[in-house]
Amino acid sequence: MSLPLPIRAAITGVHGYVPDYVLNNAELARLVDTSDAWITERTGIKERRILKGEGLGTSHMAAEAVRGLFARTSLNPEDVDLLICATTTPDMVFPSTANLICDMVGVRNIGSFDVQAACSGFIYAVTIASQFVASGQCRKVVVVGADKMSALMDYTDRATCVLFGDGAGAVLIEPSENGHGILDTLIRSDGAGMPHLHQKAGGSRMPPTADTVAKRLHYVHQEGAAVYKFAIAKMAEVATELMARNNLKVDMIDWLVPHQANRRIIESTAERINLPMDRVMMTIQKFGNTTAATIPLCLWDYQERLKPGDRLLLAAFGGGFTWGGAYVTWAYNNGHNGH
Repeated sequence: MSLPLPIRAAITGVHGYVPDYVLNNAELARLVDTSDAWITERTGIKERRILKGEGLGTSHMAAEAVRGLFARTSLNPEDVDLLICATTTPDMVFPSTANLICDMVGVRNIGSFDVQAACSGFIYAVTIASQFVASGQCRKVVVVGADKMSALMDYTDRATCVLFGDGAGAVLIEPSENGHGILDTLIRSDGAGMPHLHQKAGGSRMPPTADTVAKRLHYVHQEGAAVYKFAIAKMAEVATELMARNNLKVDMIDWLVPHQANRRIIESTAERINLPMDRVMMTIQKFGNTTAATIPLCLWDYQERLKPGDRLLLAAFGGGFTWGGAYVTWAYNNGHNGH
């Protein structure tokens, strides 16, 4: 007689949302000194989505993704035990965006909180969620990665404004029924990276004033060369460590699911672990860098091509610096139900 498997957390549903408005490279070239060729060659991005509309924040996109997840998985709001939102662009300093999402989708009386790990936020949030499921404390956890990066963009700075877009992706995490699921995760950080990628003003260190606004200190500050170098090194390191810990050879990996920061970073990461690009998820050309939303948007975009048991390596790198990864075997078959 075989012993029961320990409780394993699994992703059992995914849904994404991107705003309708498409900001393509030609339109950006009218705002700032750049061109479609310059952007495409350096980043691989052709267009990105922008959330338009008075008073609309990250929570509005996140709520759309969660509603779609509910519909796709036949989940009722009262079934949710916990909701975690990974975001760098919260609607407000407080309350948390997760609180606002719950209210919008009719989820009441549960724990909900935000996770801030910049572009690695989704991996961090999935890592936390899987612990709640594995311990038996929660059965149904919703994890959302969502960012309205257009709110932090200086559209006179061509080094950053071409990179980012708005979007949200949500996953349901439940106990696995077939042994597939979230097999291993790792999260890392190094606060010494802060000077290379941060938002200078708006927090308690430098609260907003007329002066901080005039000096354009509320936009993303990024030193591209340093971030680029660290991102490739750390994402490859995460993937390599997860493969070593789980006795995985490169031919056993069905998909690398990398944070979508820049096409060159994605290609270099795949190259370092000797993985061909036809096994690498890529949505950067149409969504740009949506920060905490990139990985769930990849899973949403590719889910028709995924089958139970497929081995996925998730890897991300973000401001902080933060980085992280997950080794996941796909737990369900939803190919017939594409978006």
